[in-house]
Amino acid sequence: MLHFTKMHGLGNDFMVIDLITQQAKITPKLVKQWGNRHTGIGFDQLLIVEPPSRPDVDFCYRIFNADGSEVEQCGNGARCFAKFVRQKRLTHKKNIIVETKSGIIELAIQPDDQVKVNMGRPRFVPKEIPFISEQQQNYYQLLVEEQTIELSSVSMGNPHAVIQVTNLKTAPVQTLGPKIETHPHFPNRVNVGFIQVIDRYNAKLRVWERGAGETQACGTGACAAAAIAIQNGWMDSPVNIQLPGGKLIIEWDNIDNPIFMTGNAVSVYEGKIKL
Repeated sequence: MLHFTKMHGLGNDFMVIDLITQQAKITPKLVKQWGNRHTGIGFDQLLIVEPPSRPDVDFCYRIFNADGSEVEQCGNGARCFAKFVRQKRLTHKKNIIVETKSGIIELAIQPDDQVKVNMGRPRFVPKEIPFISEQQQNYYQLLVEEQTIELSSVSMGNPHAVIQVTNLKTAPVQTLGPKIETHPHFPNRVNVGFIQVIDRYNAKLRVWERGAGETQACGTGACAAAAIAIQNGWMDSPVNIQLPGGKLIIEWDNIDNPIFMTGNAVSVYEGKIKL
């Protein structure tokens, strides 16, 4: 039997598995089966805790979408990861260093029990996103089924497109999101954020996540939206991002510095599943 924990960060929900004290071979087929909300456990992403591959980090952090695809980064998952490894007594540290497919990130448990994550530096160079463009720009024109869409793009360890809208409730998240996700200009597919700027420090956001559809919250999506909003001069740090599932605080003060995300993470229940 494989033990797991169901967790969520602002409604972005996860199945979390410790593969340090347990052993299992996790296949895309299993992930897809578990991720089904009708016949499985149901989640946006599966998070796996593994031993580190290098001595200067504490854990390896792997992320799988509900469709079975492995991805580079997940910010809401990172906060759950930090809570999980402490709850399971895999570490007693309050500052935890983990390796992901996109690099090293730092997780810090705050005095109020929220988790602050050093998400690394936003990357705007098209080939680093990756996004097909001859040159880096603040705004790109993308042809989507004979409609020209203006968007910005950035990598937060995973690719993001960000579109500014005037009314988030009527934003075409469900129709435009999947079309941009699979657009050929994004060779690794892309997460699509729709942001409504309220004022210099507050915004609302909905995210169509690559491989998961629209979710209640997306940590890397919030970081991407804040980075684009600050870079394009719409907003100033710190940015309060209100997602359907709750609020995240994003801090970023310089193009050469990392971006920080602070928010909550909650354990829902413990379970075990037969392999």
